[in-house]
Amino acid sequence: MSIAHSGDSPTARTLIGHVPRQPGTTPTPTVELVVPIYNEQQVLATSIRRLHAYLSANFPYSFQITIADNGSTDGSWALATALTSELPNVEAVHLDQKGRGRALRHVWSRSRAHVVAYTDVDLSIDLDALLPLTAPLLSGHSALAIGTRHVNGSRVDRTVKRAVLSRVYNFLLRTTMGARFSDAQCGFKAGRRDVVQALLTAVEDDKWFFDTELLLVAQRNGVRIHEVAVDCLDDPNTSVDLWRTVRDDLLGMVRVARRFTSGALRVTLPEDARRTGPLGGRTRNPVRFFGTRLSAARLSGARPSGARLAGNRLSGNDSVEER
Repeated sequence: MSIAHSGDSPTARTLIGHVPRQPGTTPTPTVELVVPIYNEQQVLATSIRRLHAYLSANFPYSFQITIADNGSTDGSWALATALTSELPNVEAVHLDQKGRGRALRHVWSRSRAHVVAYTDVDLSIDLDALLPLTAPLLSGHSALAIGTRHVNGSRVDRTVKRAVLSRVYNFLLRTTMGARFSDAQCGFKAGRRDVVQALLTAVEDDKWFFDTELLLVAQRNGVRIHEVAVDCLDDPNTSVDLWRTVRDDLLGMVRVARRFTSGALRVTLPEDARRTGPLGGRTRNPVRFFGTRLSAARLSGARPSGARLAGNRLSGNDSVEER
């Protein structure tokens, strides 16, 4: 294991631990799937073994699982390092500072995979949605893809409180920020690595708002976001502080709205990544933010391309490695 201060990291003074995969594994995987963790020793080993078994048996492309420990104080890091020795195509990184967004930023910004993705450690999203999530990215149809619990075809089992908060939050995003995606918070997302790395330059949050900000930056830059209906069984024992997350999300919306008016969300994307919006174009619309009309164009981006992937064909690109 190598331990070093991350001088090139977006977060200075973060102590990094990195355990590479076993020798002989695929050097450049098609998909790198990140599992962020914080004090998850009770479920980590079971979840990673289950995830690895599923991918090995069902996923048609080469993969790497990266366990991203962000500041755990229990035995999670020791378990993560043990799993890298037990299972091929599994890596582990450790950051001393907390933050799911920080962990994802660290791994995604260094990835060499064609597609980067993440899922929550509780595996609350049915893994059968992983191929529909990544296929549009590999085929060139879309540059980002998200799981959604808020479209026809999704099946969700969660507490009333969490369901209501999620619906209200996404409603606020649509009405105040012009969001055209239906579920910002679902812990099941993927993107083309080159596009994600470009978008990260304009994403500031390193905690729970990271997902939302990434999607808003993508939409502002005309990136097509594909949506996949998912089956979700929420973990009732989640350690997430819901009310603190709500507060941080609202503050994040205010911050992004201010940056939106200044043009700070613009990034340089690969030439084939930008989709300029619905066919025929749209007139510029002001964004409402808590009753205030902002003199800015409505966030651009294509409408969701549907809840299912039916009919989508995978590309025959030779650079994508099938297993």
